[in-house]
Amino acid sequence: MGQRLAGKVVIVTGGAGSIGREHSLLFAKEGARVVVNDLGVAAVGEGQKADAERVVEEIHALGGDAIASSASAATFAGAEAIVQQAVDAFGTVDILVNNAGIAPDGDAGRTWDVPEESWDQLIRVNLKSIYLCSRAALPTMIAKQKGAIVNVASIAATRTCSSASYAAAKSGILGYTLQVASELGPSGVRINSVSPGFMVTPMATGERRGLSAEESAKRIAEMGRKSPMGRMGEADDIAAAIAYLASDDAKYVTGQELVVDGGYLGF
Repeated sequence: MGQRLAGKVVIVTGGAGSIGREHSLLFAKEGARVVVNDLGVAAVGEGQKADAERVVEEIHALGGDAIASSASAATFAGAEAIVQQAVDAFGTVDILVNNAGIAPDGDAGRTWDVPEESWDQLIRVNLKSIYLCSRAALPTMIAKQKGAIVNVASIAATRTCSSASYAAAKSGILGYTLQVASELGPSGVRINSVSPGFMVTPMATGERRGLSAEESAKRIAEMGRKSPMGRMGEADDIAAAIAYLASDDAKYVTGQELVVDGGYLGF
């Protein structure tokens, strides 16, 4: 099989997280030049290295081409900087994957008890970043009359399974995607969304809450039973769906939500 995205330039926001890393690596394997955008920093040896830089090193080891970006996707200046970095390094932007996102603090609690600053931060990172990064990338795509944007939403947009702030942000992504698709139709630029179900990530499995390996395995099994397929999704399940929507295999697909949940919503 050939590389579906050979020569394309893709920006992946949140591109070094547990799922974002998989997106970045798959795009590189498909021949794209990747801008790995992420704010995270992890300890490496005796020093610190940005998570995005570590993913870029992985891509280089695969023989791919990539650069790291630490600009914030959730600010106007940061979004503009990410796109400019892509243009400076690779000359253009063909694909934008709006993957950056955060989870609610703890179990979030009742909506009316959530601090305003927590609500605002989640909406800013999970929803406003999509508007900002799309706004920054679209002029380049429209000028070429070709491009693809893929937004990462969630089944939380249509099913009660998270906090109100998270649900509001993810529902907003679906509405934004549909509206913007209608506006972009004549331009040759497509925009779609992918809604993951229960995925094996540190956020979902409880590792970030200090659960032991045994407790985490039990949680994964319990959550997996909610799907007709009997398992939680993996990062590559989402990456494959995003790569499809970004490629010319989906050249007549726009304004759509692709649900990747093992059948959970229909169960």
